Amino acid sequence: MEKESDLVLNVSEIVKRAKTVLNLRNDAALAAYLGVSRSTLSNWCARNSIDFPLLLGKMKDVDYNWLLVGKGTPVHQAKRCNSGMMQGEVEMIHKPKAVEALDNRSISLYDITAAANLKTMLADKQQYVVAKIQIPGIPVCDGALYISGDSMYPILKSGDIIGIKEISSFSNVVYGEMYLVSFNTDGDEYLVVKYVNRSDVAGCIKLVSYNPHHEPMDIPFACIQAMAIVKFSIRKNMIM
Repeated sequence: MEKESDLVLNVSEIVKRAKTVLNLRNDAALAAYLGVSRSTLSNWCARNSIDFPLLLGKMKDVDYNWLLVGKGTPVHQAKRCNSGMMQGEVEMIHKPKAVEALDNRSISLYDITAAANLKTMLADKQQYVVAKIQIPGIPVCDGALYISGDSMYPILKSGDIIGIKEISSFSNVVYGEMYLVSFNTDGDEYLVVKYVNRSDVAGCIKLVSYNPHHEPMDIPFACIQAMAIVKFSIRKNMIM
């Protein structure tokens, strides 16, 4: 049975999640988005009380369970699918934060196992190309590669293909998004796909798995060789 204290919502955390999913830098930007003053938003956090009808009315595409208590995924939006092959309701599991050009571009699929690490592969991409992928409306990427492991299951599983775009500076990291991270620790090199969050440890980032069986990791920035944001994923459901 839940304790009464467990039922109290934390408005400060709700505000943080709202800024994250809307890709807003600060409280002032969120206040402007909601149409209230910065002081009103501060008072909500101080009193642990918020105008829920206003907030939820402005964030209809966000999963309320995630927004209010931090469980599940940020976006849970039902759409109707009406094609010649199938009809019915489908679920959107990811909503891009930025609209990108919808042209027919192709990207290279790389063999990451042939490279020493992500940094090496990105430095000499043509050497590791194994195929080309072309999908209408595909986002701008530096390439794609196969992944292995179950740390992001069921969002991603071994054998899935992810499209990535390298970031040039840690200042460009969008916390809460999924990244491919190449790092070195104790002489061993690792390549992981994780959510990247802020760390409570100075000089570190926190790598978080979707699979709860994998513990979060605090990795020093100095150990990171390269990072790339995950822009899309492709899953092959049947082996022919």
